[in-house]
Amino acid sequence: MKVELEIECTPEEARAFFGLPNIAPMQDRMMKEMEDRILENIRNLDPETLVNTWMPMTINSWNEMQKMFWSQMGQSMPNMPGMPGFGTQSGSAAADEAKAKKPAKDK
Repeated sequence: MKVELEIECTPEEARAFFGLPNIAPMQDRMMKEMEDRILENIRNLDPETLVNTWMPMTINSWNEMQKMFWSQMGQSMPNMPGMPGFGTQSGSAAADEAKAKKPAKDK
């Protein structure tokens, strides 16, 4: 036995028939809130804010990060004219080199 039942109704009528809540007002409020947030964020997208968000590190922070990498490798930074902070030695490699250059005193 095969039975086909065709019901023609709107989604709102089907929800009411099955006793489901009407969520349209809540959905409208949520969509309005999302739209307001998106518009607020779009207004805040000036070039300076974008650069500060995407590139939070300053030049000095980049220099410090590079010094840390060089010290982890046990080497001194290469001398780069015109770049502040480059060419200075720090860390254990610099201390070892300073000790090697210091003349031994006879007692």
